[in-house]
Amino acid sequence: MDTSNSAALNGLARRLVQDGLIPESAAIEAQQEADKTKTSLVSHFVAKKLIDSKTLARVAANEFGFPLYDINTMDLELATTSLVDESLIRKHNALPLLKKGNRLYVAISDPTNLIALDEIKFATGISTDAILVEEPALAKIIAKTLDAMDTTMEGLEDEDLEDLDISGGDENDNEQTASEKEVDDAPVVRFVNKILLDAINKGASDIHFEPYEKNYRVRYRIDGILREVAAPPISLAVKLAARMKVMSRLDISEKRVPQDGRIKLKISKNRAIDFRVSTCPTLFGEKIVMRILDPSSAQLGIDALGYEPEQKKIYLDALNQPYGMILVTGPTGSGKTVSLYTGLNILNTPERNISTAEDPAEINLEGINQVNVNPKAGLTFAAALKSFLRQDPDIIMVGEIRDIETGEIAIKAAQTGHMVLSTLHTNDAPQTLARLINMGVAPFNIASAVSLIISQRLARKLCSHCKTPADIPEEALREEGFTEEQINSDMTLYKAVGCDQCTDGYKGRVGIYQVMPISEEMGRLIMAGGTAIDLADQAKKEGIPDLRESGIKKVCQGVTSLEEINRVITE
Repeated sequence: MDTSNSAALNGLARRLVQDGLIPESAAIEAQQEADKTKTSLVSHFVAKKLIDSKTLARVAANEFGFPLYDINTMDLELATTSLVDESLIRKHNALPLLKKGNRLYVAISDPTNLIALDEIKFATGISTDAILVEEPALAKIIAKTLDAMDTTMEGLEDEDLEDLDISGGDENDNEQTASEKEVDDAPVVRFVNKILLDAINKGASDIHFEPYEKNYRVRYRIDGILREVAAPPISLAVKLAARMKVMSRLDISEKRVPQDGRIKLKISKNRAIDFRVSTCPTLFGEKIVMRILDPSSAQLGIDALGYEPEQKKIYLDALNQPYGMILVTGPTGSGKTVSLYTGLNILNTPERNISTAEDPAEINLEGINQVNVNPKAGLTFAAALKSFLRQDPDIIMVGEIRDIETGEIAIKAAQTGHMVLSTLHTNDAPQTLARLINMGVAPFNIASAVSLIISQRLARKLCSHCKTPADIPEEALREEGFTEEQINSDMTLYKAVGCDQCTDGYKGRVGIYQVMPISEEMGRLIMAGGTAIDLADQAKKEGIPDLRESGIKKVCQGVTSLEEINRVITE
């Protein structure tokens, strides 16, 4: 080994070369790059894969006499991160782990980074001891910690938050009152912006801002489940509500009645996210819920929605018919809108005139004429439908059939050469037909107009990184509805575990569908006054899987768990 070159290497790099773990030339090059970019030599070694991170940590611990620790075994909720400012953690890649007596134990991956210990000691006034951990593990834990810290009121110094392009529901109204300007000057501005950005990045569908008597909480709905993400002081409740009402162009002086508004958040030149804002006066202030409306969800394509091949074919065949009615049913938040818009996207060509009436329009699509119904002004679903029929339509989408007038106009449109898409709130496909009859729509009109009914739910998908096989007794599977063929096959069922790549073992959602075309026999049953049970029996005879059977198929495929299917689909 060249003595002049080895002298230029610091203690750790020299030790690695002397032990024959990395070539001397690579060590010198890495050290020069680290000095040039003023970054950690350890991170250079790991990034360039010059040495395994475990070996590197073991050698560093032996060379510098620091204890080696597996940080993955620690409960991070016990970590004393609040003692140190976020900027120090980020700057030195060092994480305070534990305060014991008058000593603060700090996790580092670079044993030569003694300045980190000095600065943390100066900032906290507590003597520091170093604990050595692997570089990748420390980087992952620090990222997770900083992410959690970012949703608190401290440390919101990201300049990008100041530059977000935010506009309210009325984009022409750019004048602000003095009180609105005061709200804009408040420190809550960056906090609210950060909450919105984090919600988008984490794939949340809704944000809940909730004031209570002694505390305030912010929750995200991620994959259908609500989770608390921040707890700002209750003293900020009024300012937070005022800020969000200013953003969505609502009346900040009116706190006694519910209000609805909209926010457009322009994240980049090519991407903008809409938020539908709803306020509701509660005992201790205004609760505000924001629904995140991401236009990209309608661009997923039918293959991403989770339809089985035969279900997808039935849906596409119905869309390709020149006329008829397609109904999508399910509870709120079951993905009906995305299913409808995916169909509209397929039909959206220059040769077709497409109009929609919604309350309100959740996803904006170019080439489609979208109308927000406004019952106060007399623009109901029925009024919008009548207007559409005078405008030479090919395809009509009605947000929801709520009354007999809307139902009858929609059915007449389907009978007179138009494709009509709409939604109903029913539990499954056969109940949809019974619901229309109970609403007062004539059975013969239903039988002749409705061509397809899709009932759906959204189930969380198992995380591909951590799901593990589940051992479920055969008898239990029979009780859950598995067929003998499924039980005797070589299928593997999985259960949720949980890791740093997912939430409680799940990541993303998949649709569970009952796709029921209206056959001639079903039409006869409807006209003969058949009940939902009769229609369900007929669907079974025709080999149409119900929601539970479709869900069990997803369990057999390893897409989701049996527990999740039981959560979203009842017997």
